Amino acid sequence: MVSTVPLVSINNLTVRYGSFVALNDFSCDIEPGCTGLLGPNGAGKTTLLKTILGFVKPASGGGNILGLDLHSDGKAIRQRVGLMPEQDCHIPGLSAVGFVAYAGELAGMPADQALRRAHEVLEYSGLGEARYRNVETFSTGMKQRIKLAQAMIHGPKLLLLDEPTNGLDPKGREEMLDLIKDISHGKGVNVLISSHLLPDIERVCDRVVVVLRGQLVSQGTLKDLKAIEGQPLDVELREGSEEFMAKVKEKGAYIAATTRSTYRVQVAGTRENAVATVLLAAQETSAQVRGIRLAERSLEEAFLEVIQ
Repeated sequence: MVSTVPLVSINNLTVRYGSFVALNDFSCDIEPGCTGLLGPNGAGKTTLLKTILGFVKPASGGGNILGLDLHSDGKAIRQRVGLMPEQDCHIPGLSAVGFVAYAGELAGMPADQALRRAHEVLEYSGLGEARYRNVETFSTGMKQRIKLAQAMIHGPKLLLLDEPTNGLDPKGREEMLDLIKDISHGKGVNVLISSHLLPDIERVCDRVVVVLRGQLVSQGTLKDLKAIEGQPLDVELREGSEEFMAKVKEKGAYIAATTRSTYRVQVAGTRENAVATVLLAAQETSAQVRGIRLAERSLEEAFLEVIQ
């Protein structure tokens, strides 16, 4: 059974850089699984990650990270959380395996265990053949992978990924997202991804937290965010049918064509009643139904509505 206790609970957090307020009375819960931290550039996403790790001291408010206090347990939190930063963090002169093993030692692992684990995470990250090369010789895609490897070496309970697909070409981006999806859904590691790239979030995340100008504007499942009021159905026919449209309207439903053979139908009452109305109209007009699904808006449409 999946735990429903939040991994992270942030309560009334305010963070300032001088006179600039980066987070303003911010509260949210991060549930187990894969969560997207969404917001435009400058919204406060990276500040939140830094505050979770204890790198930034809040002006007020607090939080609980994996059962540890945000203010007093910074070192213990960092030992249980992995960070893939947005900026490059490699150390020139170190090989890939040396760099990742060193990250493990910094997290408290014995040297021999860190070295053994470094080989494993580099292999998993697709850098097995380049493990003895110096990190400064790596391409952008390889540097992104090694940032992920060093974040995973100590077996964290929570991974914080800050813009993990930055600078990647389409193929590299797809491979990185596949890795993240396998980590979060295949390996059971909890992941929080900070990104302004909506397709990335839609591809790998189950839940989202939306931040705007340092404040929470929405949080919940991706499915709930994309849901359309009234829960209309998208009905795909074998071919377009004016008779079908007329019959659905005759039964008191709202209908609009979205493509030549797909119709959006909204019927008052339960979803079962809506499906029954569609199937009866199809039967009475000899229209062939190829599929019925709950209509959704795109994540981009939902995001724009939330931040506006």
